[in-house]
Amino acid sequence: MPAPLFLTNARLIDPATGYDGPGALKVSGGLIEEIVKGASPAPGPESSDGAVIDCGGAVLAPGIVDMRVFVGEPGARHRESFRSAGEAAAAGGITTFVAQPETDPPLDDPALVQFALARAREVSPVRVHAMGALTKGLKGAEMTEQQFLLDAGAVALTDGDHAIADARVMRACMAYAAALDTLIVHHPQEPALSRGACATSGEFASRLGLPSVPAIAERIMLERDLALVESTGARYHADMLSTAGALAPLARAREAGLKVTAGVSIHHLTLNEFDIADYRSFFKLAPPLRAETDREAVVAALAEGLIDVIVSSHLPWDEEAKRLPFEEAATGAVGLETFLPACLRLVHDGRLSLVRLFECAALNPARILGLPGGRLTPGAPADLVLFDPDAPFVLDRETLRSRSKNTPFDRTRMQGRVRGAWVAGKRIFAE
Repeated sequence: MPAPLFLTNARLIDPATGYDGPGALKVSGGLIEEIVKGASPAPGPESSDGAVIDCGGAVLAPGIVDMRVFVGEPGARHRESFRSAGEAAAAGGITTFVAQPETDPPLDDPALVQFALARAREVSPVRVHAMGALTKGLKGAEMTEQQFLLDAGAVALTDGDHAIADARVMRACMAYAAALDTLIVHHPQEPALSRGACATSGEFASRLGLPSVPAIAERIMLERDLALVESTGARYHADMLSTAGALAPLARAREAGLKVTAGVSIHHLTLNEFDIADYRSFFKLAPPLRAETDREAVVAALAEGLIDVIVSSHLPWDEEAKRLPFEEAATGAVGLETFLPACLRLVHDGRLSLVRLFECAALNPARILGLPGGRLTPGAPADLVLFDPDAPFVLDRETLRSRSKNTPFDRTRMQGRVRGAWVAGKRIFAE
């Protein structure tokens, strides 16, 4: 067994108990063994056989659990591999991420799920889980063998960025998943309205001359999905909400007792439609960036607890796919290393507390997926992040550990530097 690890003189953030204050913790056997809240004394002589790390007053929190990460392996390792994604995640304080099934071929077969998980265990410094495809080939026409995918290790089922247009197929998927008590994760964007769009409908998109999608496309699909949840009793997670119009249906579903949760991308919490003014393709996202009123509404819903989860929606693309006219460029942005400092914008603006931030970025994702992390509790995995929330820096995309560099935050002034990260008590990142 490795020697115990003592992390002292820290500001502990525990979203499970709501604690935000000074303290220390002891790690043994890959698990958190003991928490000391309040002024933490240095370990005594009985702990001389363990390593001691003085955190210097920095924040010590549970490692981030990112529910929505796209990796190019298999099929597009030049964009991102499990190794490079894991290194980027560790540098960003993300100790667990969930890979989406949009690979080549997609993860619609148990053998492919097993391959992805085995490859990740072999090369990634962080914990990696995977979601299986909800329909074969991600085509929305025929559902996959759900039980086989779950037996292979899938933690949930989704078609990633592909919304399932056929209500009959979606209902069949939900009914089967309900019988298995399996989580369905869906992208609530009405496909016919969204097809070919790269901006949100309104005066600004018209001035830019860009094809656009009305914000109501999100609400239309969400309303349909919630009706199917009511019909089938399925567990359902809306992967990324981004509009004010989607919040009322979500609230009604919660009040009705439906088993529904929702997430939001950090990009949609911190950016708005005006950021595409210079036609910079690094800001081309799906769903497209929204009006400032929508962004404000979604931030408020997150703070109030209506939205449960923040995700990076990490989607790497090579230069050739992004260095195109805005309409033709690939959709998506990397986000593993920028996730925490971007989230801290909301903390510095007074919109979220650090406890609420880690509830949404660590505890809630772990709970929704049935994972043991996301908390500073004796017996929990010693998956930890140590960071200075006030440390300023200017992001240079060329320094990112991801193989792809398509970040919308390039040359942006940010605050929040990760000083260290641990998985099962083993240090996987040190600044």
